[in-house]
Amino acid sequence: MLKELELVKQEAKSLAGVQPPPRFYDRFAPELAFSKELFFDHPLVIRCCEDVLPFLADDYGHGIDHAKKVAVESGAIVLAEARAWGMDQARHLCLLAQLSGLQHDICRLEPEHALRGAELSFQILADFPLTDRDKAMIAFAIRNHEAFRPMETSFDHLEELLASCLYDADKFRWGPDNFGTTLWEICDYEEWCLREILAKFPEGVERIRSIANTFRTEVGKTFGPEFIEMGLHLGNRLYTLLQRQCPSQDQAMSATN
Repeated sequence: MLKELELVKQEAKSLAGVQPPPRFYDRFAPELAFSKELFFDHPLVIRCCEDVLPFLADDYGHGIDHAKKVAVESGAIVLAEARAWGMDQARHLCLLAQLSGLQHDICRLEPEHALRGAELSFQILADFPLTDRDKAMIAFAIRNHEAFRPMETSFDHLEELLASCLYDADKFRWGPDNFGTTLWEICDYEEWCLREILAKFPEGVERIRSIANTFRTEVGKTFGPEFIEMGLHLGNRLYTLLQRQCPSQDQAMSATN
């Protein structure tokens, strides 16, 4: 059974690797380039990366790689969405988006993880040279990044924008990333066998499908559904592969009895 599971994992990574990138990456290449540069060069982002490492659950598909992707892409989304407020404001929001992205899953394995993560973010950022408003905006974004929960309202339109950008970048990961890496890291953590994965698969696919119409920013609404569709396409191919592998398990078990 372990051999069949490993074959499915390898096939999943292979299929995810040959898919063309979503259009988001070409359309917002300049914003992504700026966001990546800020991510690797800004001293507060570098410091935050170091501070959050002990809190990220690498074994559960929401570790540092996930946090980095969400940080960079939420930064790119906010740059595109905040042009109307000028580049200085947009760049500052990009920094806040990255700090939010790095911290959004720091309490991932706890109940009410978004609420707990927001609370912990105040401790992590306590002596960062940020304003109280900046820290409150980051906490608000973290508190409102979960799927299937209504977003809190805010009188601060920039606060709502930051939260929406974090949400959308996080939900981009529900596309190809979900079936290429995240699912298998969760399976390893939960120690699911191939048949358990197969049984849970249809419900999981429908849960992902329901994300497609929840994106909050104009960028997310325009480009997010493509991430989901690509993930669903990959998921359907893997479901067929899982169905093929499970009968071989049954035959192997019959042969040993």
